[in-house]
Amino acid sequence: MKYYIGVDGGGTKTAYALFDENKTMLALHEGKGSNHENLEGSFDEASDYIMDGLLALCEKAGADLADISFTLMGLAGIDHPYQYEKMCALLKEKGLKNFEIYNDGFIVVKAGSETGAAIGYNCGTGVCCNGIDSSGRMLQLMGLGAFSGDISGGTDIAVKAFNLAYNELFLGMEKTLITAFIADTYGFKSKEDYLTLIEKTEGPGGGEHIRNLISFFFEAAKQGDGPALAYCEAMAERGARAISSVARELDFEGNEIEVVLSGSINVKLDNAAYLDSLMKKAEEYCGRKLKFIKLTQPPVTGCINWIMQDFACGEG
Repeated sequence: MKYYIGVDGGGTKTAYALFDENKTMLALHEGKGSNHENLEGSFDEASDYIMDGLLALCEKAGADLADISFTLMGLAGIDHPYQYEKMCALLKEKGLKNFEIYNDGFIVVKAGSETGAAIGYNCGTGVCCNGIDSSGRMLQLMGLGAFSGDISGGTDIAVKAFNLAYNELFLGMEKTLITAFIADTYGFKSKEDYLTLIEKTEGPGGGEHIRNLISFFFEAAKQGDGPALAYCEAMAERGARAISSVARELDFEGNEIEVVLSGSINVKLDNAAYLDSLMKKAEEYCGRKLKFIKLTQPPVTGCINWIMQDFACGEG
């Protein structure tokens, strides 16, 4: 029996899974976020976290890392060849053998696609749009934060939610339900109280406050809030443009193109105003039938699908 490891490395957490050759998940470990762009120690710190996570997974499973046949990783922040080369070099220096690295958006395609050729649109902490076409060609768009104009990620939405309340309170702009949601939840009495929320999001337990802001944003949109709905339209527009651009650049056979939606923003929240607009706009811009698939499997399962498809052949 051969054993394989899949790694799904994001900005806030990293999933490590041990599989056998029948694609059965034998053990799962969750570790720290491994996106080097979010870490003070950059690639070196991220590679340390990854090695620690791999060893913790093996310890949990009673396995030896040296006996793993192959490891496939989808890592956020691996967007360019120099990033790939740097991370590979560091992991090799730290003793890892027989592995491959891709951007985490690509394992979404392998986890959720029925045909193996699809577009993956991932909105978690950040955003990326990745495609693998019918001939195996790969393309990634977005994923560069402000440099690629990314919106729709969790951090971006939380900031926008606060910004809309700030606009109302401090600049006298359009009213938004988000302002009242914040006041009711945190007991704020004055507009200056709102500024303390920034410190909360940046301090210990900041993730909870960021999630609150995201929840306020989508609840406001659900209730017909103008500013929130306007930003939902902007998010949908940006995502649809990315999906349609990947569809045009790559070659997808058949009558329709699969689009796998993943990440907490796309699959876990009550956000019909955003998603309905995204799907409608994307199909309009593509000029082709799109089949949208919400990812229900953990993205890390895309790693074992990919390993068995392309890397397990001819072993031993």
